[in-house]
Amino acid sequence: MFDATIREGVLRVAASGARWLSTGWDGGYVDADAAYNVSVPEGWSRTDLSAYAAERRDDAGFETAGPTLLTGVAMSHARGARSERVTAYATAGVSNPAALPMDGERDTEEPETQEPSVGTVNVVLGTARALNDAALATLLSVAVEAKTATLLAETGFPGTTTDAVVAGTNESGEPATFAGSGTEVGAAARACVRDAVRASLRSRYPEGDFPAAVADADHGVVTTRSAEVFRA
Repeated sequence: MFDATIREGVLRVAASGARWLSTGWDGGYVDADAAYNVSVPEGWSRTDLSAYAAERRDDAGFETAGPTLLTGVAMSHARGARSERVTAYATAGVSNPAALPMDGERDTEEPETQEPSVGTVNVVLGTARALNDAALATLLSVAVEAKTATLLAETGFPGTTTDAVVAGTNESGEPATFAGSGTEVGAAARACVRDAVRASLRSRYPEGDFPAAVADADHGVVTTRSAEVFRA
């Protein structure tokens, strides 16, 4: 359950009878026997994403459709981590960081990019426990939190402009009512995401040569605007 196979730049996470929640372009809840992470070539500019994903699955010999993430990171840098009944797979690149300065640290410019994804931190994780839709949403939020904490610690950025996460559950598994950080499922997910993202980063950047700032990266954004704060 939630075992990965990589062929032709496509990572398939197979899980018969799984239910998924994805933040990717084809996101939302979906029942499918697999989820995918697909590495796109340099200069890639396709916009017919559903057709492209199907083509890549066919080229790799994967017949089952499922939620799909896209990344500019090669699948040679994909790494997995397992704890208890949770498994996570990650590919991590930070050539398009998204910085969020705090008070007193804002830049004077807010660069933006419309360039194709060249970095991206993608995570596909699943648990053998059966979660309802609310708990699956909680699991996804726990994974995003762990990804963000890991990226901040390792690179100084909370994420990139195109990060995405897919979380899956085995609907025929032993039920779990909750999946927050204080639960067995949530704690395992945090550890798996942290260790998979960290391992992928260290594969992609063995010398730790991350961009020091958005201005040093190929692409990226800095959110410099302020919001109106009011008493609720």
